[in-house]
Amino acid sequence: MDILLQNVLHAHGGIDRWRSLKRVDATIISGGGFFALKGIIQDADPRRVTSWLHEERMTLQPYGAPDQRSAFTANRVAVERLDGSVLTERLAPKDSFAGHQMNTPWDPLHRAYFNGEALWTYLATPFLLAMQEVAVEEIEPWQEGEERWRVLRARFPGSIETHSLVQDFFFDESFMLRRHDYQVNIAGGFAASQLTSEHVRSGGIALPTRRRAYTRGPDGRPNLDMLMVWIDLSDISYS
Repeated sequence: MDILLQNVLHAHGGIDRWRSLKRVDATIISGGGFFALKGIIQDADPRRVTSWLHEERMTLQPYGAPDQRSAFTANRVAVERLDGSVLTERLAPKDSFAGHQMNTPWDPLHRAYFNGEALWTYLATPFLLAMQEVAVEEIEPWQEGEERWRVLRARFPGSIETHSLVQDFFFDESFMLRRHDYQVNIAGGFAASQLTSEHVRSGGIALPTRRRAYTRGPDGRPNLDMLMVWIDLSDISYS
């Protein structure tokens, strides 16, 4: 395993602790200009997300109505009632984004897929970098003001649903995640930088609770005038 990755995993709680856990639950509020481009009304009401740690599976509730939730796996998305009855579903959901650009409208199942693959990635970071199928290498460091952030480049297999096959993760001197770069392939492949901060520990695992995703310019820096998605997490519990 890459030495930097070993240090990162240790700082975030340790791979043994991670392997002993099955899921994480958190309260989320979110917004940003990206949703308006998709024709989506995004309110800042709190929702509860449940993400499984060792399989790509996630639920978010309420979704569309107080008695509904979205359910995501790599091969299926659905809108369900809380009793599990299915209202609508889509198999092989990634295929439904063929030809999409940044401003292509989304339906509720498109949004459920985006929520699922994005939040599962965020809640599993950085431990998903230790998955056997993920190739990781340290690349040139990034100078952020007076700070020097070390960078891990991850190459994901096609079996994992995530923003893009190649993503960069930036860590500060205490090995905490500070930035996450990727392409949003389901929206025309635009470049994004997500800044992460306000780390907390729950169940021994460290996680940033504040995420701000911006478009990324040709100079490799986030365009702070283009806030695409913001996410705040609270009430985090691992089990």
